[in-house]
Amino acid sequence: MGEFVCRVADANGRVFSHVEPAGSLAEARQKLVERGLYVYSVETRSSLLGAFSRRRSERQIGGSDFLILNQQFNTLIKAGLPILRALDLLADRATSPKLRPVLSKVRDRVREGKSLSEAISEAGVFSKVYATAILAGEKSGNLSGVLDYYIAYQRVSTGVKKKILATLVYPVLLITVATIIVTYLVTFVIPKFAVLYRDLNVELPGPTQFLIALTVDYRYLVIGAFLLLFLGAFSVLLWSRTEEGGAAFDRLKFRIPVIGDTLLKFQVAQFSRTLATLLTGGTPLVAGLQTASDAISSKLIRSTVTDATQKVREGESLSSALASKGTMPELALDMIEVGESSGALAPMLTSVAEFYEEEVGVRLSALVAVIEPVILIFMGLLVAFILISLYLPIFSFSLTNTAPK
Repeated sequence: MGEFVCRVADANGRVFSHVEPAGSLAEARQKLVERGLYVYSVETRSSLLGAFSRRRSERQIGGSDFLILNQQFNTLIKAGLPILRALDLLADRATSPKLRPVLSKVRDRVREGKSLSEAISEAGVFSKVYATAILAGEKSGNLSGVLDYYIAYQRVSTGVKKKILATLVYPVLLITVATIIVTYLVTFVIPKFAVLYRDLNVELPGPTQFLIALTVDYRYLVIGAFLLLFLGAFSVLLWSRTEEGGAAFDRLKFRIPVIGDTLLKFQVAQFSRTLATLLTGGTPLVAGLQTASDAISSKLIRSTVTDATQKVREGESLSSALASKGTMPELALDMIEVGESSGALAPMLTSVAEFYEEEVGVRLSALVAVIEPVILIFMGLLVAFILISLYLPIFSFSLTNTAPK
């Protein structure tokens, strides 16, 4: 008999992890269902490879394809088609070919008698936010309305990510092109000049000696130093993947002037937008917090929200629970407190998300406006130094030969 790690929800909407001993995945799922629990996922306790594969699959579904799918599905439901018939049509005619086999699996599970939220959870390729939103729509009897909220959430989230990526394209392109040019000069051009000057037996100026020593004489030492830096960075990356290391790394990132504050506000905006969507769709606050925490990429913010979830479950207000670790911005906490007091928490969370998304966009544009000329100037000076250092002995040699005797 093996052990299975299960993600379940009880009748009160509390979402939690549970280890269930059973002979198979099906048996573990059946035991949980018989106890009245809603099952999100079931996996073997040592199934790290399976979890990694599932994360890869989740990354394959999203963006524009997923948005179009939800728009089509919602349109069919609003037209009065039963869920099963709508899934039949989408499985055969979905815009994205890679979504069709996934939709076929969801349709088959619904045909077997499972609810749509169960089928989506068992497919293993949709986010927990989406599965929870569908579950809330089923419980409230307003699936179409919940899909409207989720589609609006998707549009905004996708738009923010596209805007950020578009802003970063030019700086990344500059760095890439400049790196290629410098690598070509160091790998092919400088060694040829070094051989030429050695054959000519000319006295080299200081900058040329430094450049040749760095890129030719001590090339392997420099490469070794870069490899050590790379290994160090890779080790830090692996450490940041752990819960403790990730929280410590995030704490360090968020303290970086300007950039850290921008990263923090982006995470807070993501959390606020997700929680607002779930609450608007009818998900209870505790269940919404649990699901929203799973959608946060920052381990420090996720830990803060997870702790806050337990405190809210015990009766504490959301604003004071989130303030306990001192990581959330004061303005966000004040706005959430006002939303709780006025009974308009979901709209206030949406306002928090909109405010921080706009601020992140403005700051990012300003940073890029500064970074672009800095990159250009730095790489221009570097290339100029290399070229001048290479040709400086030739100029000195020509001046020596042309000087009057």
